[in-house]
Amino acid sequence: MNARNPVLTLAVNGVWVLSLGAVVYLKWIRPWHLRWGATDDEVNCSLPGDDQIPTATWCTTRAITIAAPPAAVWPWLVQLGYRRAGWYSYDRFDNDGVVVKRIIPELQHLAVGDMLLTDATGGFRVEAIEPERSLVMLIHGAAMGMDADISSALVLNPIGQQHTRLILRARADFRGWREKLWGWLLFDAGDFVMMRKMLLGIKERAECLHTV
Repeated sequence: MNARNPVLTLAVNGVWVLSLGAVVYLKWIRPWHLRWGATDDEVNCSLPGDDQIPTATWCTTRAITIAAPPAAVWPWLVQLGYRRAGWYSYDRFDNDGVVVKRIIPELQHLAVGDMLLTDATGGFRVEAIEPERSLVMLIHGAAMGMDADISSALVLNPIGQQHTRLILRARADFRGWREKLWGWLLFDAGDFVMMRKMLLGIKERAECLHTV
């Protein structure tokens, strides 16, 4: 009887597990999280900011329904940013531990060209604003030492008088091999974790204040 090499057996089993996990992720999990909450029409329609990255190699469209009109949601969007109101995600980690659940009057004046930081090293530049309708932001990768550009658009569509459909579309052009590897291995799933939390955070805040 041939003795089995336990190290080889472990390695083979590991390869099988990783391969199976990759298939499950690429076939079912990834398509689901790239369009979390969004309808077919929302995924396929043109949105403000699409022209910022015309050669996108990566794109997501996620959405959520908020029981508040666009006018009640918009103030939460314009105060986004590191060392501002945060990103309503895991702010204990990405906003120096500051969790904001109120509208801050002095942060309600946002203009094209303003910076919405993601951390102390840099972040998004505001490219376009349509009050109570859309906010388009862009990261110029060259300014942060990356061979990639990333856009993010938050779009508010009214549903009747008291509800809003909040759509978040992110597009990226990962050009360098390092950026492509980073985009596929880390950014792909990590972005979903953060953005899902942000959409839920905006919904919670807007609905809570609107019903008070």
